[in-house]
Amino acid sequence: MGTIKLQNIRIFSFHGCLEEEGKIGSDYRVDLEIKTDLRKSALSDDLKDTVDYVLLNKIVEEEMAIRSKLLEHVANRIIIRFFKQIPSVSRVILSVSKLNPPIGGDVEAVTIEMEEYRN
Repeated sequence: MGTIKLQNIRIFSFHGCLEEEGKIGSDYRVDLEIKTDLRKSALSDDLKDTVDYVLLNKIVEEEMAIRSKLLEHVANRIIIRFFKQIPSVSRVILSVSKLNPPIGGDVEAVTIEMEEYRN
């Protein structure tokens, strides 16, 4: 087994429970870690034998573009797509952070983290 990580994916999106969040948007950070078998690609040096980082990033960008009230909801959609589109992924750890959240305090970020295993 092996691990692939994409760290600090920066995205501007429109998530949140407040109506104005859907209008003005906010900056987000997504970090992900997937478990997959990297032995074949380590020997073959061929992209078809591994999980394409470009596809991982594309899934994150597409799902982050769909408005959700809760970070948990958008994170769950991302995880579902990873498992659906990439059969070799056995585990996902995903965190979604809203930077400078409108919560009435001096808070750098609010982050949720989810971990799921393939059934």
